[in-house]
Parts: sequence; structure tokens; C-alpha cells
Amino acid sequence: MYRSHTCGELRVEHAGQEVLLAGWVHRRRDHGPLIFIDLRDRYGITQVVFDSATAPAAHAVASDARIEYVLQVRGRVVQRPEEAYNPDLATGMIEVHATEATILNPAKNPPLYINKEGGEDETIRLKYRYLDLRRERMQRNIILRHRIVKFIRDFLDREGFIEIETPILIKSTPEGARDYLVPSRLHPGKFYALPQSPQQLKQLLMVAGFDRYFQIARCFRDEDQRADRQPEFTQLDMEMSFVDQDDVLDVIERLFTALCREIVPHKRLSTPFPRLTYAEAMERFGSDKPDLRYGLELVNLGDVVAASSFSLFRAALDNGGQVKGLRIPGAGNYSRKQIDEIVELAKQAGAKGLLWAIVPDEGGEVRSSFGKQVSPDEMTAIIRRMEGAPGDLLLIVADTPKIVAQTLDRLRREFGARLKLADPNTLAWAWVFDFPLVEWNEEEQRWDAVHHPFTAPKDEDLHLMDTDPGKVRAKAYDLILNGYEVGGGSIRIHRRDVQQRLFDLLGIDRETAMRQFGHMLEAFEYGAPPHGGIAPGIDRICMILADEMTIREVMAFPKTQQAVDLMTNAPSPVDERQLRELHIALRLD
Repeated sequence: MYRSHTCGELRVEHAGQEVLLAGWVHRRRDHGPLIFIDLRDRYGITQVVFDSATAPAAHAVASDARIEYVLQVRGRVVQRPEEAYNPDLATGMIEVHATEATILNPAKNPPLYINKEGGEDETIRLKYRYLDLRRERMQRNIILRHRIVKFIRDFLDREGFIEIETPILIKSTPEGARDYLVPSRLHPGKFYALPQSPQQLKQLLMVAGFDRYFQIARCFRDEDQRADRQPEFTQLDMEMSFVDQDDVLDVIERLFTALCREIVPHKRLSTPFPRLTYAEAMERFGSDKPDLRYGLELVNLGDVVAASSFSLFRAALDNGGQVKGLRIPGAGNYSRKQIDEIVELAKQAGAKGLLWAIVPDEGGEVRSSFGKQVSPDEMTAIIRRMEGAPGDLLLIVADTPKIVAQTLDRLRREFGARLKLADPNTLAWAWVFDFPLVEWNEEEQRWDAVHHPFTAPKDEDLHLMDTDPGKVRAKAYDLILNGYEVGGGSIRIHRRDVQQRLFDLLGIDRETAMRQFGHMLEAFEYGAPPHGGIAPGIDRICMILADEMTIREVMAFPKTQQAVDLMTNAPSPVDERQLRELHIALRLD
């Protein structure tokens, strides 16, 4: 037995007991005859006192010990004097007076600080991830993730869901991102793919009669990385039979409401979750995943400037574009240099430029980048529509709807952060639904599925699939949280004729459809029930609940934004013999 108690377990009621502890040297303070060591394991920290007068052998071991040495200590629990209590430690009212000590393993001087956040470059943290994971913050995050996943499993079990594992080696099919391919040794020239999601498999489980399925599923997508994206990630995969949209939303809303109240009770959330149509979200916020912890809503100025003589307004409106604005309260004291920086942000978001105006005090003159192009009455009407108050900064974009939305969304998020409008202890869950079924791919000159090709169109829009596909709405829904999409789902197509009709619209010819999706089409002919599901992202939800900025902070062994594992140095070359066995010849273009 290496230990009788953990380093976070001992309390005043243990005083007088002999205990055996094992852990890492967190801190060491040498006062000559007395050496104090904070001994750490994942449960906490206990202060151990080594006295040369009473335990000289143990004191000699402590003299040799250094930071991150692994020690075993035997000793007696003693209550500290009241003036020596440490309120920052759960064990702060006691200490252990060592009688014996053993160095279980010495340690080199670590390349990063473990007993504090060292501010080192992230590449060092990822290269020595096993050391980074010893830190209190990282252990707290990983334990939080465990608690979240366990809560999900327990909740769904009570709701009658069955957890079923699906294969990792599957067929490569076009579902959006690039697949990770796995060559087959037994079948030369053929490949498996790692699943982007278990989408087809979970639908087939509905055909099989498992009407409530879930899985904590590993997914793989070969796509460009971001702070909230990794090449491999984890999602809560779910599917239900004989349901409509409200049934799916109800289960998920109850799940995450209960989860947050149990796991992060200090955070506030409102129920029921607000529900926004895709059109409403884009109109009000310029985003289908707006952060609803603050306002800063977009203002449509189209009717106000419809008769304007300003060529920029006229050109945008005449070409089917928009003129919309954003009111930034209290930012009218920005210098010209600061405003130029905001204009540059707008250009980075895709806008050709950014119009601005500062609302003056009563009787004052408006400072504006476009004041000479509009009449005083028009400027007054713009300020009135945007509800501008003295000292406000008004930002206006005139362009295509897409550019207007992405630019003002970028500026809204920028000022939400600058003005600290988002309360970190508020969880603003919401639903966005009624997405378009398809979108036009200008480069490929074809229609693409907005979600995936198994999403059902709304019944009332089916007649538009042949005449005006861009107006067809999908039975699709996204779960959003604090400005992130944390889950996406839909009611699925369950009839072969409707599925074939969508494949036709997407330009997937009948032969290709049978080759890639024949198993799905055939399954739909054997009594597929109506079904739908959703796949919330475990990593993103953990990131938000842990108050972190990237999902790398809640994953044990993440990769860099270049999809590199710095710890194991993957990806890496393989032996020529392995390539020959797989019938692969490299061609590096």
C-alpha cells in the first residue's frame, strides 16, 4: 500500500492518526532544522513538516527532494495553531509531521512551472502535455469534463436511451469536410474513412428499431483548425424515432438545464431557451449563433435611406443589398486613430469600407465620415432610427446581405468584448431553426446541403424544391451558447423517394447515389420510422463551462492549430515496408 489517504483528504478529525501519503513535491521551503513540503496529488495538497530533531532520516530525504520528486511519507496528523491555518487549502487546518520518507522517483527540473501558471508558449505546454496536465487548472478542467459526460450518460439512461458504439472504420462519403482515409491491407487500392460523425449509422439504428440511441462519439474531420475546432473531437450523438422537432428540443433543453444546475450551479441560465428562426437571427444579429448575453442588435436602415442621393446607399439597395447599422453606446469619445482601427476590422470581415457617425450633445454638430453625402434631415432620421444618444458611435455598412451580416457580426462581437458586455457567469442558451435546406455554390455552380444531405425539408416547402430550392426551409435546428454553435441536428428524411429527390437536387446522379448511399436508400424501403436527432459538441460545451478560450484546454492530448501532436511528433513518416504492405506509393506534389 503506497498511501492510506490522499493529499486532499485529511481534516482536523484525523488529528493524532498515523497516515501514509504519496504524491509530488509541489513546493519546498527549507528552514534548516525544519523543512516544509507541500505534497500534491490530484485530490489536493497537504503540508508535511520534516523535523531534523525528531526524524533525522526523513529530514535527510526532504533535504534531497526537489520540485516534482515523487515521495512517500509516513507521519502523524497534527492540528495547526489557529494563527497558522491556511484558508486557501481544504487541508489547511492540519499538517503531517513526517516520521519516514522515501523518494519513489526523482525528477529533472521541469521545462514549465507546475505549481503556477508560468505564461510559457503553448507549444511547450503541448510538447510536455503530461506535465501540463499536472497543473491544478488542467486537472480541474479534465475532471469537469468527466463530470459532464457522466451526467449526460446518467440522464439519458433515465430517459430510456441506449448507448450503442458504432464503427470507427467506415465508408468514405461526401458529408462536408474532408475525410481522414485509412488504407486497407487486405483490399489493395481500397480505403476506409474515419467517421466525420455517425450520421448514417445512427439513422440505420432507427431503422433497426432502437428508438432512443446515444453515444459519446469520437469524430474526425480533416479541416482547417480554429480555437473551437480540432481534427478529432467528441460529440454527444443522439437519435430518436417517432419524434418531431419539439420532442428533440425538449429532451436536450431538459438535459442541459439540469446539467448546468448540477455541474456549474454558480452560473445563471434562463428557461425555456429562446427560439429564433434563422431569418430572425440573421436580421437582428448578422449571425446564426449570436451571443445573447448582450444586445447591440443590428438596425435595418433600408427604408430610411431608400430615397437617399448618397450613391453608396443607392448602389447597395438597387443591387438587392442592405444598409444596416450598429449603435455602440458611449464610444463617441473614440479618437480618429481608434475609429480607423475599427474601419480596418470591417475590411478584414469583407466590407469595402465602414461608415461612421458620432451623436453630438444637443445643439452640437455630428462628426461623421459621410455627413457631406446626406442631408441634415437624413442624418437625423438615421440617428433616430438607430436610437442614437449623445456620445454614441454609429457604424453603418452598405453592401450585399452576406457582407453586411458578417461585418456587423464581427463588429458586434468586438465591441461586446471591448465593453465587457458578456457576463461570464451567464449561460445564454438558445435555439436557431428553420435554416435553408440548400445554398448555391457559386464556384461549383450547384446546390449544396446546408446541414447534410439527410436533413428533411419542411413539408410546406416541398413544392419549392423544383422551382425555387433556395427558399426551401429545412427541419434543422442548432443549439447555441454564448456565441458558439454547440450542437446541430434535424428531423431526417425517412422515405426513399424524398431522399432521392434531394440527391437529384444536389447533383448526385443515380449511379453515384447508389454507390455512396445505396445502403441508406435500401434501408428506407424496409419500414424506416420518422426520426430525428442532434449532436451537441462535448468539447465546446466543456470549454464554455470551464471559462476557457479554446477547446485545447479541456482535452487531455490536443493537437496544434496545424493539426500536429507536438508530444508524440505526429504525423510522422512511416517505414517503406509499411507502405508496401498497404500497396501505397507516395507522390509528393
